[in-house]
Amino acid sequence: MTDYNGHDAATQQPGAVPDSVIGTILRDRHSLTAEQVAAVIEHQNKYRVKFGEAAVALGLIRSEDVIWALSQQFHYPYQPQPNGSGTEALPELLVTANAPFSEQAEFFRDIRSQLLMAVFSNTDVPRSLAVTSAASGEGKTYFAANMAVAFSQLGARTLLIDADMRNPAMHDIFGIDSTAGLSSILADRSETNVVRPVPSLPSLFLVPVGVKPPNPTELIQRPSFSLLLNELYGKFDYIIVDTPAVEFGSDALMVAARCGVTVTLARRNQTKRAALETLVGRITKCPTRFAGVIVNDF
Repeated sequence: MTDYNGHDAATQQPGAVPDSVIGTILRDRHSLTAEQVAAVIEHQNKYRVKFGEAAVALGLIRSEDVIWALSQQFHYPYQPQPNGSGTEALPELLVTANAPFSEQAEFFRDIRSQLLMAVFSNTDVPRSLAVTSAASGEGKTYFAANMAVAFSQLGARTLLIDADMRNPAMHDIFGIDSTAGLSSILADRSETNVVRPVPSLPSLFLVPVGVKPPNPTELIQRPSFSLLLNELYGKFDYIIVDTPAVEFGSDALMVAARCGVTVTLARRNQTKRAALETLVGRITKCPTRFAGVIVNDF
C-alpha cells in the first residue's frame, strides 16, 4: 500500500522515517521516536489510512496537528490552538487563522476572491479596503480582522490599520502593544515601531490606534492620513482599514474617501434599513469604489 504522499509504505523498514512530507513534519514537530513512527506505519498499512490519520488514531497527535502540518507543507499560515505548550492562541473570532477550513473561513476567502477579480484587478484602484457599518455590533471589526488574515494567507504583505479611534479593538484581538499607533502619526508625534508584525501570521502587520484621542474626526481630516496611505502603498500589497461605526460620527466616511474600495457590513435582523440606505448613499458620493453591502450571519 502507499503512504500519505503516495510512496510504498510496505517497503519501509520498521522504525524508518516515513517518506511523506507530512510524516516528516509531524515526526519533527512532535519528536516522535523511531518506535512510534514504526507503530504509525504498521497501523497505516493495516487499516490503509494516511500517516496523519494513523498517528491520530494511536493518540500520538491531534487532528489539529495534521491541519497544522498541511499548512506548513503548502505554506498556508495557520494558528493552531495550544496543547499545553504555553503558546497563546489567537481569539476564536479569528476563524481564518484558527479554523482555515471551516465554513466561516470559506466565506472570507470567497469575499477575497470577489474583491481580487472585480475590484483590485483594476490597477487604477488603490489596494486599500475601508470596512464600514451604520451602527456598532454589526460585525465590522470581526470582518476587517479576518479579511486581513485572509489576504495575508496569499503570501501578500498585508497591513491592517485600526482607524476606529473611538472604540479600538484590533490590538486586543491580535495581542499587540498599543502604546503608539495611528493617533500618534496623525498628531505628528515622532514614534518608532508603529507598524507591528503579528506573531505566528507571516505577512500580516498591524497599525493599532495607539493612545485614544479626544478629537478623532479632526485627526482623520488632516492631510497626514492620506500621506500615510500613499507611503504604505509602496510597502504593502493590501491595506485593510477598520473604521468606527457611522453612528458615532463622520470618521468612517472620511477614511473611506481616502481608500480605494469600501464595503459596508450589515447584520441580518439587526441593521436598520433606513440607516443602511443613508450610509450607502453617503459612501457612493465619496471618491471611493463602493464594493457593496455584506450581510453578516456569523
